[in-house]
Amino acid sequence: MSGVVFDDLREARFAQRALVDAKRRRLRPVVPLLRAGLGLARLLGVEEPLFRRRFQPVVTRFAQRVEHAFDGYAPGASDVLVCSYFKSGTHWMMQIAHQIAHRGQGEYESIYDVIPWNEGPNPALGLPLHDPRPLRLSPTGLRVIKSHAAAHHVPYNEQAKYICVVRDPKDVFVSSYHFIASAMLGPLRPSVETWLNLYLSDGAFWGPWPDFTASYWRWRERPNVRFLTYEQVQADKPAVIRDLAAFLGVDLDSAQLDRVDELSSYQHMKANDHKYHQGVGTPFSPPRGEMVRRGRKGVSGELLTSRQQRRIDDYCRQRLSGLGSDFPYDEIYAVAPGSG
Repeated sequence: MSGVVFDDLREARFAQRALVDAKRRRLRPVVPLLRAGLGLARLLGVEEPLFRRRFQPVVTRFAQRVEHAFDGYAPGASDVLVCSYFKSGTHWMMQIAHQIAHRGQGEYESIYDVIPWNEGPNPALGLPLHDPRPLRLSPTGLRVIKSHAAAHHVPYNEQAKYICVVRDPKDVFVSSYHFIASAMLGPLRPSVETWLNLYLSDGAFWGPWPDFTASYWRWRERPNVRFLTYEQVQADKPAVIRDLAAFLGVDLDSAQLDRVDELSSYQHMKANDHKYHQGVGTPFSPPRGEMVRRGRKGVSGELLTSRQQRRIDDYCRQRLSGLGSDFPYDEIYAVAPGSG
């Protein structure tokens, strides 16, 4: 890595992981009791208020971090901001953008060694925005920044580049439901219906999906912004890579384009899943979480009933309308009547 090292970040992650592992060992005997208590709460019909109280402080902390993540920072010509809603292919797009910036030769032990994410669950484990090391490594003078924040929390500068990604909110829900087990709660996650009620509320992680989508949809015609859907990328990733390389002003030959495509494949990223974790889980999550799960689209019916799918569609459609957004939800994401 040309003499650039990230030992400080590696040591911080190792120390945090050791703390969480020690707590996990101490708490392991009480997990069956907690599961029994959760089951009882579900039977008594109080699971949802229990989880709302549990998650409200977490949501509040995330909102505070989002509000202040870019304090004192103005993006410049070297910055490529990947602005993607939670569980919407964020690491996939981070990998694509980073590999374009490195002409298919981007290497790292953790993607958070080279990409700042100041909103994360533990910013101390990530790279500060002003850290010069990623640019020292970059052959194109570009580096990537990650954000889950809505557009009004992200500083806009005409010199910077913005890649905005949204995904079918029904698939987002399914991915998020599995994620809270793998990264946070393990066997203590709520029922699907309880998580759905939280998801379709102002108490959603990272805020409601329609608010995020509407905010970046307003930016879509700016020349330094690319607004993409997860489904577009999946439908023709090589074409998206070529377009993004041109958008970022990076000339890639055919071998480099193929290499970026290979390094952003599901197979490669799944095999290197450990490189995409900033956090180290909680005492209740499995020792090895799962960031890259299945990478598929349109399969929300495997977890959601048709009624639940329609609930998500109705909520998103109505909230987008209330926000005055003309995002074409029905054309892109609505479940066809009678499907599911």
